[in-house]
Amino acid sequence: MAKELDKVDVITIGAGWTGGIVAAETAKEGLKVKSLERGPYRDTTDYQHVHDELKYAQRYELMQDTSVETLTFRNSRDERALPVRRLGSFLPGNGRGGAGTHWNGQTDRYMPYDFEIKTMTEEKYGKDKLGEDSGLRYRDWGITFDEMEKYYDKFEKTAGVSGEENPLGEERSSPYPNPPMIKTKTLKMFEKAAQELDLHPIMMPSANMSQNYENPDGEVLNQCQYCAFCERFACEYDAKATPDVTVLKTAEKTGNYEVRYNSNVTEIVTDEDDDKKVTGVKFIDTETREEFFQPADIVVLTSFLFNNYKLLRVSEIGEQYDPETEEGTLGSNYCYQTGLGATGFFDEQFNTFMGAGALGMILDDFNGDNFDHDDLDFIHGGSIHFVQTGDRPILSNTIRKGTPEWGEEFKKESINNFTRTLEVYSMAHTGPHRDHYLDLDDTYKDAFGNSQVMLTYNWTEQDNARNKYLTERCEEIVEKMGANHIDVENDDIGEYDIVPYQSTNISGGTPMGTDPENSVVNTWLQHWDRDNLFVAGSSTFVHNSGNNPTGTVGAIAYRCAEGIIKYHKDEQRLED
Repeated sequence: MAKELDKVDVITIGAGWTGGIVAAETAKEGLKVKSLERGPYRDTTDYQHVHDELKYAQRYELMQDTSVETLTFRNSRDERALPVRRLGSFLPGNGRGGAGTHWNGQTDRYMPYDFEIKTMTEEKYGKDKLGEDSGLRYRDWGITFDEMEKYYDKFEKTAGVSGEENPLGEERSSPYPNPPMIKTKTLKMFEKAAQELDLHPIMMPSANMSQNYENPDGEVLNQCQYCAFCERFACEYDAKATPDVTVLKTAEKTGNYEVRYNSNVTEIVTDEDDDKKVTGVKFIDTETREEFFQPADIVVLTSFLFNNYKLLRVSEIGEQYDPETEEGTLGSNYCYQTGLGATGFFDEQFNTFMGAGALGMILDDFNGDNFDHDDLDFIHGGSIHFVQTGDRPILSNTIRKGTPEWGEEFKKESINNFTRTLEVYSMAHTGPHRDHYLDLDDTYKDAFGNSQVMLTYNWTEQDNARNKYLTERCEEIVEKMGANHIDVENDDIGEYDIVPYQSTNISGGTPMGTDPENSVVNTWLQHWDRDNLFVAGSSTFVHNSGNNPTGTVGAIAYRCAEGIIKYHKDEQRLED
């Protein structure tokens, strides 16, 4: 029998960016808020001297423990799904701050085209361009960029984003709160080469601080030290905007907020007297194995994508998507991002062992519909990046194609190339497909007895064509930068492989929209079937973009928080 705790106004499942934003905004309004975080408590004092690449980058100290909960994977429905025993393709976070603790800080906005992709594509190219015959299922999000802009602006000020105006972007309501980061020699090389090709490179929008900064909530962040330990690492300098040094602190200062750590939520409980509402959640204390019931007026799912989906599914809230009939919505619209490019080998040495997670340049000339697609067999595109994140010794082992992967020649190449290679790569869009979805796999159970999530996903013909096109653009830039040898990833990318790391930029599973027939939540992220249940995070995206998703995750979390506050005041269903 679960032990019942004192009721709160709002409960969030997870204490990362989305949970922290919802908590901060609602607690500032006087609501009593609690977060249930399945991982441990950590703060800056725990991250002193964290430059241990083996512990954090290789053994995933800050990531989800797959021995407790994982997922199974297959490329197609006719295959047997097998469990992921070691994280690879993406890295869900665990503990205070979630994946927001170990992110790089790349903070883009999505484009107007992303939010209205079906309408804009049909108007310009015709319906056939959307690829429905191949199984792609594009639709608009139900909200426009103009409606989202104020939320982007709010998140960027909370995170102290360093950046500059994008000539290919939409007009901003205000400038970035901080100037761009330092433009290093290698970035200048990329900029010059791109400009000579008539492209429009800008400094990457960065949540690594270019200077000391105090955000609107009074939280202080420090100037980046360019130490090269961002991705997969926390920041001991408080120089990277993360939930634990921004929104979680803000929420705690109100006196209306608490986090319970080591608390794994297993079920959302529906009201026995009113099936349009939930009454709270059940969770297990992972240290004592004791079960609790946490009642709340409003429940908000703010965990990683797979967990948002799983909690709805095991709680029997919503209709599971069926790829055979294409009925149901829960589990649909799963998307990823692809990223290939060109690596240049140079005679000159560069100080690439220094850097920061979002120290780089980016261009959107081949993103969205910023270029003509009439004669191309794909829609959308991707941003092209050049970053100096820092070459750490274990993962930085670049060798030319054809070099043996062991022995004397390998060692010679590896040592010589350590500071003599520069990579230009793309971050490319993927679209929703009939056969790409989440389900439950009853063959494998997690540590709490629930079925594991099963992912069915593969690359499409459009993904292959898009990547080949973007990689050719990357090669042109590297050649212009003066490389004496270039290795290009321009072959057919084949089947999606979940083993090697690619990016943690995944989306879908609980998509938003204006019609319950094709979405799980409305544009306020309020569940169609339970009025006091909200779902936030990239799981609500309709598709992925050619930009990093964290800025959009933060923006929709602020919109979600606004909706929760409205709902709490009058308990009326929110209208889009």
